[in-house]
Amino acid sequence: MIRKFVAAALVTTALSSPAFAQDNAPIDEGANGEATIIVTAARTILPPNALPLTIDIIDKETLDQQIAMSGSVIDAVANLTPSFSPTRQKLSGSGETLRGRSPLYAINGIPQSTPIRDGSRDGYTIDPFFLDRVELIYGSNALQGIGATGGVVNQVVIKAPREDGFSGRVLVQGSTGNFESSSFGGKLGGLLTYRQGAFDVTGGVAYEKRGLYYDGAGRRVGIDNTQGDVQDSQSLSFFARLGYDLSSTARLELFATRFNLEGNGDWVQVPGNRSAGLASSSKRGELEGEMASNRVETVNLTLTDTDLGGGNLIFQAFFNRSRDIFGGDVSATFQDASIAPVGTLFDQSANRSRKLGARVSYERQFFEALNITFGFDSMWDKTQQEMIATARYWVPPTTFRTLAPFGQANLKLFDGVLRVAGGARWENGQLKVDDYVTLASYNSARVTGGTRNFNDLLINGGVIVEPAQGIRAYASYAEGYSIADVGRILRSVNGATQPNFGIEDINVTPVISNNREVGIEIKRGPLDASASYFWSTSKDGGLLVMNSAGVYDVQRQRIEIQGFEINLAVQLPVDGLKLGTGYAHLSGRTDSNKDDKVDIDLDGANISPDRVNVWASYNNGPVSARVQAGLYLDRKFDGAPANTAFSGYTLTDAVLRYDLPRMGGITLAASNLFDVDYVTYNSQTIRSTVAATDNARFFTGRGRTFTLGWDYRF
Repeated sequence: MIRKFVAAALVTTALSSPAFAQDNAPIDEGANGEATIIVTAARTILPPNALPLTIDIIDKETLDQQIAMSGSVIDAVANLTPSFSPTRQKLSGSGETLRGRSPLYAINGIPQSTPIRDGSRDGYTIDPFFLDRVELIYGSNALQGIGATGGVVNQVVIKAPREDGFSGRVLVQGSTGNFESSSFGGKLGGLLTYRQGAFDVTGGVAYEKRGLYYDGAGRRVGIDNTQGDVQDSQSLSFFARLGYDLSSTARLELFATRFNLEGNGDWVQVPGNRSAGLASSSKRGELEGEMASNRVETVNLTLTDTDLGGGNLIFQAFFNRSRDIFGGDVSATFQDASIAPVGTLFDQSANRSRKLGARVSYERQFFEALNITFGFDSMWDKTQQEMIATARYWVPPTTFRTLAPFGQANLKLFDGVLRVAGGARWENGQLKVDDYVTLASYNSARVTGGTRNFNDLLINGGVIVEPAQGIRAYASYAEGYSIADVGRILRSVNGATQPNFGIEDINVTPVISNNREVGIEIKRGPLDASASYFWSTSKDGGLLVMNSAGVYDVQRQRIEIQGFEINLAVQLPVDGLKLGTGYAHLSGRTDSNKDDKVDIDLDGANISPDRVNVWASYNNGPVSARVQAGLYLDRKFDGAPANTAFSGYTLTDAVLRYDLPRMGGITLAASNLFDVDYVTYNSQTIRSTVAATDNARFFTGRGRTFTLGWDYRF
């Protein structure tokens, strides 16, 4: 009843748009002198209203507000996006989805995911202190290559200085939960830039120490020592960039980032009791082995020329390396009688991935109406998951190579009233796996390696109608392409039930998903509104299902998802005051008996609940403020145990900033302002047919947290 009432109320007040283009979004001056938003993740210089896509831009000011309240990019995106699932508030982002599918995280278009063996750490790869904005593209697409089955979350680094001389920023910040000494955390950040003529250089460092989390009842939140946690951790991040303007239109730029987040290991988990409704907690203790951590290094060389032969050239060459360490234990999965007596062997795993790639695109306009882009992407990804203590492979060294030429066209008709857009991308992929032996717990299966080749043509197309300035409707179809976590499949081959197996016997074919969407948008005067309806299918999708050991496996099943999203923002007559709301409804079904017909609901590890966002912002003179509430509505899952139903909860955040004369600005933020005590969405909806690890993964959410910061720009 509540869901129907909310949907009806919002439908009557909002009719349109896919994209909330935030205030002060990145802009470029077009040929007619009008300011246009440029979304680099779309790989075109055309503005969003010329594209049949759902696009959001989180500008620098909005991003800083959200970071002050939540602390991370992934939480900022989740707070602002109704169709994004509630975050787990852990280092692992497993099960966090956009429109029911996994998004591709990128830094300036460089993929941060590890698709061969998804460690689900790609939401923590750069400190937000070094970001200028975040670009969101919704729905399955292949604009950035593999991985964007749910959309793209592109994190754009800070802009290069435009004026000669020194400039920079300093940040000092502190936070606490309930003023317990163990809850205190802090952050220091510094950035210095220098430009002289055609040359510029930027360098920065950010350090953050996070305290223990306390829930709304004042209890310590259970720490995830195995998958990794952001509470009781510290991170150190570096950023460096060199730039040189080759001409008035051409620029060469090299930047590098290094991000390392590691648990302090001061607290250990106390399992809860799911049947009694008692969530897990934490107590002081010492951990064996290395602490769970995430280290990511990215280097990117970019050459751009906005007037090469009358067109726009972008060339990128990049290197990305990540190391995800997971906490250790004496899990049954790790036992091997040939090494130590069963039940005594301690071990832990590390996911290591290296990517090397290059991307080039060239865009040119013809006859003032036809815009054509063509390019070529390439990437080599080598990943393995090894056991640290015993030097065994859990996932063998696996290499994935992709070569992908693509082309896009956008035709403007009737003076822009009608646009037709479309394109194609040909993915030529190759997966190479060495011969390997699975762990003893999988009966030491001897698997013959080899090479598998994949060739897929991915198409997209759409129509846009804009009968009047600020009013448009669109319809589109796009296909996305990803790998169904090959590493989980490879490591789970069982020698007892799957003897004489080779790589050719395993279903490691890529997941091809599609996104069909219709929408309408109105941006006129004080009104910014949107509505979109979307549906998506994949015939051979990758579904996360937890096994009896508490480890997620991948099952290949047909998946169908549909939903709609509505957003409305109104600028009130009071200077600087804006009100907004949003609603997203999603439903997802999967084929559990493999008869090619969906028969049960997707669970909470694969789809988010319906949600309502309500917010108010004020920005006038030296004062800016925002209050926001997210209402996660209750949900039951057809075909799932009754105790996996979601009871819903509402979280409210607030932030206030005051800019001092010549002394920077002071920001005070509060997340979960009303100190709501709740069990997280992932913990409530996890398939509780699992016994031992289920009580350990029964987590409450973070209670009220205050953050006070001072930053100074010069």
